[in-house]
Amino acid sequence: MSMDMTTDATAVGDTGLLDTLQHEVALFARRAEQTRLGGVGQVRNSMDRAAYLLLNRLDKEGPMGVKALAASMGIDSSTVTRQVAPLVDTGLVKRTSHPEDGRAVVLQLSPRGQARLEEVRVSRRALMAELTDDWAPEEREAFCTLLTRFNNALSTRMSTQGMPADSEGQSAS
Repeated sequence: MSMDMTTDATAVGDTGLLDTLQHEVALFARRAEQTRLGGVGQVRNSMDRAAYLLLNRLDKEGPMGVKALAASMGIDSSTVTRQVAPLVDTGLVKRTSHPEDGRAVVLQLSPRGQARLEEVRVSRRALMAELTDDWAPEEREAFCTLLTRFNNALSTRMSTQGMPADSEGQSAS
């Protein structure tokens, strides 16, 4: 359901409920950034959001060039270049020549990057399990479904309004 900025909120739902929703989303965003949803154990807070999302994308989609990576994440190529540089420097990502065009550079997850990503995933899974320990499996599934739907709606809105998208709109495990 699309809504321009002049539409009265009561036309699409209860104002009080929408106020609660926007407040809870704001709190979630702040708390997520404060904890960086880093997980538990030694690897807590040890990988920033941008690095996690880039590594996750390379893991799921395989080696690709900067432009393809940027497009798949809905962010600018210069942003990817800036964010991937420290990942290359620390050996989590490696630059290789494109197999069909030796002049082009391809980014790929290194074995070290794969291992580090899995450590962070395990830690974050443990955090999600801890935070939802008293939830029924159906509640976890419903929350995932609704949060994915919400993120997709935000991503769509950003892309249709010509706003630079953020990799947050992409699904991350």
